[in-house]
Amino acid sequence: MQIGAPSRTEIKSYADIIKAVEDEADRINNKFKTRDWRPILLLKSHHSHEEIMPFYKASNFCMVTSLHDGMNLVAKEYVASRSTVDGVLILSRFAGAAQELHDAIIINPYDIEQTADSILFALEMPKNEQQRRMKQMRQVIVGSNIYSWAVNLIRSLADINIKV
Repeated sequence: MQIGAPSRTEIKSYADIIKAVEDEADRINNKFKTRDWRPILLLKSHHSHEEIMPFYKASNFCMVTSLHDGMNLVAKEYVASRSTVDGVLILSRFAGAAQELHDAIIINPYDIEQTADSILFALEMPKNEQQRRMKQMRQVIVGSNIYSWAVNLIRSLADINIKV
């Protein structure tokens, strides 16, 4: 399942990437599909939080493969949704959330082999390891609220030395 909310579709390079992803999904589906199944279900629209939540809960893993900082909320929503405290987060090193969620599998999304290996690792990860990692990430998210953000901002501002 790939949920691909359209973004910046008016920019040619983004539109080209979207087209390439669609073409590759079609190629894979045509090669491996059966009468009752296809390997890739590509959902190309915006979805509400209520619509996405069942996918978060049903998945074995979530991949956030941002090529530059972004998709942090998706990563954090996935972790927050895992009330069973299992599942695996595969997270691009370029996503800002990678600075906080150290128990995710951190990847370079430009490295195809590493990305493929991370999927296999996620699928084979024992439940106790998934639970350990997910509990750690959930603690980070619970501790990252508006109050901790405000404190960190004020501390950073206080540390600025202004020379007159």
